[in-house]
Amino acid sequence: MQTIIQLEPNEWVSEDLLIAVTGMKRGTITRARKKSWLLGREYKHVSPEGEPKPTSECMYNRKAVDAWIEAQKQPIW
Repeated sequence: MQTIIQLEPNEWVSEDLLIAVTGMKRGTITRARKKSWLLGREYKHVSPEGEPKPTSECMYNRKAVDAWIEAQKQPIW
């Protein structure tokens, strides 16, 4: 018998998990981080030592990213 475990993502997730839950592409995430998102709101740098640097791994606030997606202007065609 196979056991199935269902997990709900934490509020702050890795880039790989953000891709999985939103369907966004890695390049879109990178561009949004550089041009649209705010450090501390949609993303933050983290490090095991507790003193992240600008080159440290990023974690993403999936709820803030969802709100950013919802706020996108819809094209008028």
